Amino acid sequence: MSGEVRRRRLPKNYLVTIDMKVRDGNTDGSVWVRKGSICVEQDNGPNQGEYQWVKVNIIATLKLDRKFLLEVTPDLGGLLEPVDIEQRLRLLDNPGTLTQLATLPEGTPLWVTMGSDDLVEAVLKYVGPVSSGSTAVYFGVQLRGSAKGRGLSNGSYNGQQLFQCPENCALFVPVSHIKQRQWSRSPRHSPEDQHDRARVKSHANRRSNGTSNHPSNGTRSTPPGSLQAGQRVHVSIDDTVRAGEVRWCGLLPGRSSEGLHVAVQLDDPVGQWNGYIGNQKLCTFTSPEYGVLRPIKQVSVGKKTTSSNLLITSTQAIKSMFKNALPPGVHKLSTSPTSLSPSGLPTTPTTRTALISSKFKLPPLPPSKPGHKPPPPPLKINNPGNPIETDQISVNNRTHSPLIKVELGLGSMVEVNDPAQYGVIRWIGRIRGTRETVAGIELEQELSAGTDGSYLGERYFHCAPNKALFVKLRKCRRDSRFPEPETPVNQVERCNSIAFAEWGSERVEDLTPPVEGNEARDLYQGWKRGIQGHLNSCYLDATLFSLFSCYSSADWVLFWPIDAEKDPSSSQAQDLLRCEIVNPLRKFGYVCASKTMALRRLLEAANSDTGFTNEEKDPEEFLNKLFQLLTVEPLLKIRSMSQQPQECHLYQLFPPSLPPSPSSLPQDDAPHSPIALLSPASGRMRVSSVQALLESSFYNSRLKFVEAPSCLLLLMPRFGKDFKMYDAILPSLTIDITDLLDDTLRQCSICESVAAWECPQCYDDPDITPGHLKQYCSTCNTQVHSHKKRSAHSPLSITVPQELNSAPLRCTRQRMSLFAVTCIETSHYVSFVRHGTAPQDWLFFDSMADREGGQNGFNVPRVRPCPEVGRYLSLSEEELGRVDPTSLKESVRRLLCDAHMCLYHSPELTLYK
Repeated sequence: MSGEVRRRRLPKNYLVTIDMKVRDGNTDGSVWVRKGSICVEQDNGPNQGEYQWVKVNIIATLKLDRKFLLEVTPDLGGLLEPVDIEQRLRLLDNPGTLTQLATLPEGTPLWVTMGSDDLVEAVLKYVGPVSSGSTAVYFGVQLRGSAKGRGLSNGSYNGQQLFQCPENCALFVPVSHIKQRQWSRSPRHSPEDQHDRARVKSHANRRSNGTSNHPSNGTRSTPPGSLQAGQRVHVSIDDTVRAGEVRWCGLLPGRSSEGLHVAVQLDDPVGQWNGYIGNQKLCTFTSPEYGVLRPIKQVSVGKKTTSSNLLITSTQAIKSMFKNALPPGVHKLSTSPTSLSPSGLPTTPTTRTALISSKFKLPPLPPSKPGHKPPPPPLKINNPGNPIETDQISVNNRTHSPLIKVELGLGSMVEVNDPAQYGVIRWIGRIRGTRETVAGIELEQELSAGTDGSYLGERYFHCAPNKALFVKLRKCRRDSRFPEPETPVNQVERCNSIAFAEWGSERVEDLTPPVEGNEARDLYQGWKRGIQGHLNSCYLDATLFSLFSCYSSADWVLFWPIDAEKDPSSSQAQDLLRCEIVNPLRKFGYVCASKTMALRRLLEAANSDTGFTNEEKDPEEFLNKLFQLLTVEPLLKIRSMSQQPQECHLYQLFPPSLPPSPSSLPQDDAPHSPIALLSPASGRMRVSSVQALLESSFYNSRLKFVEAPSCLLLLMPRFGKDFKMYDAILPSLTIDITDLLDDTLRQCSICESVAAWECPQCYDDPDITPGHLKQYCSTCNTQVHSHKKRSAHSPLSITVPQELNSAPLRCTRQRMSLFAVTCIETSHYVSFVRHGTAPQDWLFFDSMADREGGQNGFNVPRVRPCPEVGRYLSLSEEELGRVDPTSLKESVRRLLCDAHMCLYHSPELTLYK
């Protein structure tokens, strides 16, 4: 019976924990087995003791040492099988997470990694194998949001339909490519979600680094959101670790997409921050010389070390950052003296910067060479613990590269002595009895006279027994088994006329007015049209395309008088904007990213904020800085009650504290609506219009325009992805600002004669056109407020010339027309622009609609007609509230539900401007 049970027992699965060379009995040669390889137990006779016969990667049957095999359950083995070999062991650090992901129900919202580490939204549709007889577990997902249409199928794989979804919306990915997406319903998301949202849009990505398996000296990586005021931390200042105390930790005001930041009060006066972001104070320091602000990833908790590095990284953590150049599977070992392809890299200053900031993705390593260097034999040293004695071992070394030419630090992979011993620097400092700096190295192989990280009875770091060696730092060499690291490409410097030569655009100095109607559609529509995006530039691309592509209402900024001698930066920026961006856009329909990068450089040089060339910004921040650089007159002059007028370029709409519920909206059958509507009894969307929001905002704040603006840029109220005050905001095709103007003739709301009184309390009166501004002539004012419901109101007088006090008024209403809308979804900005007078004359622009190449590739901008949005813009608020949200096309949904800024103009006033 026991034999029967043994035969029925499923074979065990293992992962190989190190790179190793073993002997292949079939070929009588040596083969390399890569760390992370999957092995299956083989029934080859009696128990082999310390060794186990296994089939490696379903290719070769080998006998491996059991101590280098990590047993995994069949379920986890199936999950890990399709995962990249370098990531398997790292994923096993959290087996609970793997099990949780494997048991997620259908319909679970996910983040999915696509392309160059981009995170996109998706929904889980299938979990299991994708081919008959396979044990590899894949996750079938349906792409959502901006990733819709970037998939590979409709839910089928090799002709087998595994689930149903629209064409080109399905992907099958391993467990390493998914992460559960859990949005909070509060205005603030969790720090982890904030980090994910910042990654969604990025094309030149931010990859998380591995952490040490052997923390040293009390130092550890800081998990997001774990820092509290008063907590001791340390940060790197000019390549030197500085200790300090947390004063504040949170999201920066107006820059939440940048993730969590930490304000630190340093122990030493080497800082230069006063605790303010703009005009908002975040915390207090004893002096600005002790203050510093850093992203949370650059802050570590632990004791202060003597190292010049911020992170202490283990061999495994460094190796996890790079792909092993060995091809997949098992490979024969050559006798050539060339070195083994890398699974790690020394931490040079450039590499450390990438480790700490994660600003650039490290480039791929070159292909492996045909042969590999065999492991060195054990080294015999009389007294390896003495750094002075071990110094002389490498003096006669003539076969290796010269001693260190680049700085070595904690976590650097090095070699010492001859023949070479390989290891990782775990400690750097001074030891009694030596005048030079000493490095404590954790060796890959045990040394008979090695230590556990202590020297002369004093502990400097922790490691396994017989694996610590102390040598002079200058005798350490970079590990020659691995190639020199390539410097990450600076994407800001790369964006120039040479690198972007094939994508370039011409300079146009001639005055180029915008085109409209069909001519504009023919000019702009298609791929490689509009403004090319690069390195988080969508905020700028969408804003400039909205302002200048089809209308000249903002052209006055292109010709605003600037003294080039007194203000060369302003003059250069204006010339760049006019001749390199706006004129070429209107003439050729396309502008290269190198032109907008030049403008971003000027903006960054003119401001203390260094993020304009590479970070995400908002359109309002960009426009404010641009108009300040051009020294132009503010677009708006607004007065509050009797106070002095305030000047600004944009206006933020503030909605009422309690928006109307869908059931409270007036019921109207809307028989002439061009859109199929739900019945009044059905669920309705909460909807408002720009006209209503503008009037409400001015009413609640008691504001008036001092003069009618020629161009009005309105920022929509928005409170995150899930919590919105309105489900949709209707961009009013025209807005009437007559009653919002100060010191101008206004009509009585009842008899249409000259108004002499204005009553704020009547704004919400349900008996007199609720939700609209009310002004009355003297007679109507008396009658309206004689009612007992309004007797407590306090009307305000309006200044009216005496000769017009009683005359009937025939005035022209002051209206402005909508010409563009910028929208945001998952931190990515796009724009809708009206290119003609017909209702269907709308264009949709995305500066990063597609991409050619990987990290060092190019974004492909696209403009396409979207006539479908015109039908919805003609609806009333009540009609739009009854539209079935699930029936909205993607473009319509983005316009109505994700509007960020609506742009209005008055063509008549533009002539005077």
